[in-house]
Amino acid sequence: MIVSHVHEESRTIRTIREVNVALLDGRVAIITGASKGIGRVMAQRFASEGAKVVCAARSLSLVNETAALIQAAGAQAIAVVADAGTEPGAQSIVNAGLAAFGRIDTLVNNAGDGGPTRPVQDYTVDEWFYTINSCLTSAYLCARFAVPAMIAAGRGAIVNIASMAGRRGLPYRVGYCAAKAGQIGMTYGLAIELGRHNVTVNAIAPGAVAGDRIDRAIAGQAELRGIEVDRVRQSFIDRSPLRRMSTADDISALAAFLCSDLARNISGQCIPVTAGEPA
Repeated sequence: MIVSHVHEESRTIRTIREVNVALLDGRVAIITGASKGIGRVMAQRFASEGAKVVCAARSLSLVNETAALIQAAGAQAIAVVADAGTEPGAQSIVNAGLAAFGRIDTLVNNAGDGGPTRPVQDYTVDEWFYTINSCLTSAYLCARFAVPAMIAAGRGAIVNIASMAGRRGLPYRVGYCAAKAGQIGMTYGLAIELGRHNVTVNAIAPGAVAGDRIDRAIAGQAELRGIEVDRVRQSFIDRSPLRRMSTADDISALAAFLCSDLARNISGQCIPVTAGEPA
């Protein structure tokens, strides 16, 4: 019996290797915030895994550049200029995807501005709503308009790019912390609601991710605390057991997995990517 099991397992592994199908072959994916950073890397990763990609962002030149990079690599993508934090903007993103590719079955809610770094007593109402709408309202609206298309397709996967700031907090970033905590809560609720439609919903909670955004956050923290930028940067690295920051590639690889059939029974989870730092 043991020998038979081993032979069967070996045959299965050979079959998987022989097929060599891309993770997202045949999927149509909306990636919001696809103009730069994690969003651009995400869009390229999804395209390389076989998805047709709807690249959405507010910046015309940058989101066009993302789509052009994907097309130059031989994959299919369109660029949509829209503010995902507004009803007309979110609706136009979904409509554009449906018009171009006939269906939508994958959504990555990556759009969102980190907002200002300042004490709560100086954090204005306008800054609060801008940050909440940018990060949280955009995720809700895109899900709201994309879910009917997923139900029609008979399957779907939604990934919300949250943050560890929404789980453990971050000083002087009250709007961002609240928005990201909201995304995590929304993930749990939608996973329960949409499971009967064969739609999975998960969140990724990155820690410090190397790039422009963490550079701005570090500079803001250093200024408010009156210490050197390098000291703040090192503190982010030192709290990670792997002694490094995560990268956009790390986040994108996990998102691609969560949107694939390999993760069809993973839903309602918030997965940290923190280079080993306990969540």
